[in-house]
Amino acid sequence: MSVRFLLDGEVIALDEVDPTGTVLEMLRTRLRRTGTKEGCAEGDCGACTVLLGTLTGDEIAWRAVNSCILFLPMLDGKALLTVESLGGDHPVQRELVARHGSQCGFCTPGIVMSLYGRAIGALGAEQSVAEMLSGNLCRCTGYGPILAAGEAVGRTPREDAPLVAALKALREPAGAFAFQDRLAGRERLAFMPRDADELAALYERHPRARLVAGATDVGLWVTKRQRVLDELIFIGDLEDLRSIEDRPEGVRLGACVRYAEAQGVLARLHPALGALVRRIGGAQVRNAGTIGGNIANGSPIGDMPPALIALGAELVLRKGDMRRRMALESFFIAYGQQDRQPGEFVESLFIPRPVEGEIVSISKLSKRFDSDIAAVCGAIKLRVQAGRMTDARIAFGGMAATPKRAAAVETFLTGAPFNEETLDEAARMLAADFAPLSDVRGGAAYRLAVAGNLLRRLWAERQGDVTSVLELARG
Repeated sequence: MSVRFLLDGEVIALDEVDPTGTVLEMLRTRLRRTGTKEGCAEGDCGACTVLLGTLTGDEIAWRAVNSCILFLPMLDGKALLTVESLGGDHPVQRELVARHGSQCGFCTPGIVMSLYGRAIGALGAEQSVAEMLSGNLCRCTGYGPILAAGEAVGRTPREDAPLVAALKALREPAGAFAFQDRLAGRERLAFMPRDADELAALYERHPRARLVAGATDVGLWVTKRQRVLDELIFIGDLEDLRSIEDRPEGVRLGACVRYAEAQGVLARLHPALGALVRRIGGAQVRNAGTIGGNIANGSPIGDMPPALIALGAELVLRKGDMRRRMALESFFIAYGQQDRQPGEFVESLFIPRPVEGEIVSISKLSKRFDSDIAAVCGAIKLRVQAGRMTDARIAFGGMAATPKRAAAVETFLTGAPFNEETLDEAARMLAADFAPLSDVRGGAAYRLAVAGNLLRRLWAERQGDVTSVLELARG
């Protein structure tokens, strides 16, 4: 079976598809579209940015993505645009030339595609130019002219009616196909289920298969570690795993909701949560990475789990027709180990809405503001009544082998007066809950110190003595 997609309106059918072959490699070697560049091969620099269009009803939803970690089966049934699609005379290109926004030119095609996405109203286009370019690096440091060029370009929605008709004419997703990997000397399989029920049945039959939603992490296993994955199930486009429900009691998100799609509803749940999402990777990573994928990955330095744990989030796991619910913190057992049975997958996540009297603080500490991995992520939720803390939920990432609650500190704070002295003592007690490692992102002493300072800063913020992380994020 072949992977079929539209490139500038033309149907492209790819036979003998390596399920972990990248779109970037295909563009440059098979189609000779060499405008798209390889810079980092890990979704960090944005030189490989393309626009991917998905049919939604009678419209096409466009999003900028990193083609260097986008696997070929993820193109099936979609529309693709590269820098060559613009023809060289689009307003984005003209403004970059007029304002000297290109120096060596290596990063320019990716920047053009990100700005073009903003111009046509792609996912995240309501953001500022700087935010839209958060996943594009310019090593010649020409950001001033680039930002000016982006600001000068108006909104120009595409006329996509012909593409809509052409996408409707494409067949259903590829289903299943085998690839004879002569280099590895074995057959590799890829599956593309149509809905969550088909996924559940398929995953029970192939429990060792790797689920792939956005490929923002799995893609690096292939491009950086050269891993060979024998069985994959692509789930990123399953509509029944992409629902968003904003309820009075909280927010329920399907596991395959992308971060860029969830940012607005999470910001309404709490502004600090929306500000945190803004700092997950660059725009292209947020346009691909999913809520459920980040959780199922189980990384001890994942950005979202500490915040979700502090807010009391609950998972729904599914195996076949059976479902079970659990508190998110119970999902993480040990490094690289989660409470997930063979053939079981994350189906959805529920996040309770903070109520009156609860104080929420969420922070990410990293060397760069954009596109960086955290040294420490911290989240604090305190319920204060009559000057005392009646409940405390405090969670950290980067402080242990899993995202973890500060149990001893929570016990100490519950029932204690809400004042500077109490929080200062709680900061010193964190060593009872955590014994962090030292690595390239920070030493153990540094991690304990900054985690404690997040508790101290919470008090200072409530007194108006410091600028909050949220205010800094707003610029």
